[in-house]
Amino acid sequence: MQENLLYQAKKIEQGYIKDSFKPVKTQSQSIELISEHIQKIEFLNFQKNDEYYLKLIYPLVDGTALQITKDITLERNLLYSIIFKNLFILAIPGFILMLLYSLIVSKSLLKPIMQINKKLSNMDEKSLSQIDTKDLPDEFLTLANSINSLTNRIATYVKFKKELFVGIAHELKTPLAVMKLKNELLLKKSREKEEYEEALKLTVKQIDDMNIMISSILDIGRTEGAQFESPIEIDLVDYIKRKTNDYKMLSNQRGIDTIFTSNVSSLHTSIRITLFNQILQNFVQNAIKFTPDNHKILIKLKKIDEKIVIKIIDEGSGIDENIDVFAPFKKMGTKNGVGLGLYLAKIASDALNAKISIKNRKDNISGCVAKITFYNTVNPTQT
Repeated sequence: MQENLLYQAKKIEQGYIKDSFKPVKTQSQSIELISEHIQKIEFLNFQKNDEYYLKLIYPLVDGTALQITKDITLERNLLYSIIFKNLFILAIPGFILMLLYSLIVSKSLLKPIMQINKKLSNMDEKSLSQIDTKDLPDEFLTLANSINSLTNRIATYVKFKKELFVGIAHELKTPLAVMKLKNELLLKKSREKEEYEEALKLTVKQIDDMNIMISSILDIGRTEGAQFESPIEIDLVDYIKRKTNDYKMLSNQRGIDTIFTSNVSSLHTSIRITLFNQILQNFVQNAIKFTPDNHKILIKLKKIDEKIVIKIIDEGSGIDENIDVFAPFKKMGTKNGVGLGLYLAKIASDALNAKISIKNRKDNISGCVAKITFYNTVNPTQT
């Protein structure tokens, strides 16, 4: 509309003669001269009596100005009507399509959520089943895998706890029964002094064994309590090197050489040291216990990308890999022990989100490889 008024003004300017100019006024438009001194073209919009106007003020060479006023009510109403109708026509179907799409998307997202929720709500310690990831959308695979991993850990924890309680009852009941039976036999008739002394020695030994077991059970509580310990910043290479020197004091008594190696000279990381020491100490003490005299134990640390792998390699008799050595009261070989050390190591590794394993050596040498693997450790820096 502005272009049209501007075109008219330029045409008038071409044949403009002030004395012969006559104002023009029609029903929709007026053209007249005004005496205002302006320097540039101006457009003005205004409303009068519910009608809308566009005014052009066009400067002329003689200091006057040409004023063209156009009634644009019809054009404006027509334009608004077209825009509104088109928007209405486009908006309603678009809104409906968007609503349908939202319903479809929300339904497709809600279905796997309901599936996972139903699975979780029906779980208890007797039915810790896995979530089937076959039909789940890709967006939910990470969540489902995390839940399945947690479920596995809970199932293992529940299983081991049950075995622990049964084992504790059995291990404590047996020496009590032996002491009771021995003392009942002594009370039936008078005995020689030596027989009483033998019974007392047996009772003391059984009490000592029970004390060892009770100490191990208390260690379980301390290990579980250490899960709430705050991580501390340590140089893992230096720490294991110092611990190796401590272990040498035990191993050297039997001529066992304990050697530590690392593919990095230092490795700074944050770790809950009590839990880590629980694992390392159990693995090394077992290696010393089962390695024959005058042999050697290797402790190896390797930094591989985002992983830290620690191996304790002994020259003992190996293990039966069909047995879960990390279950409570599972004893290896004929050596003395309660059978809770590796169970404690398993509790500690779960708390550290580490993976531990014990396998027989594959290099044609008798012995075991106990391995600790840390993934995505906190701020590991190496040199």
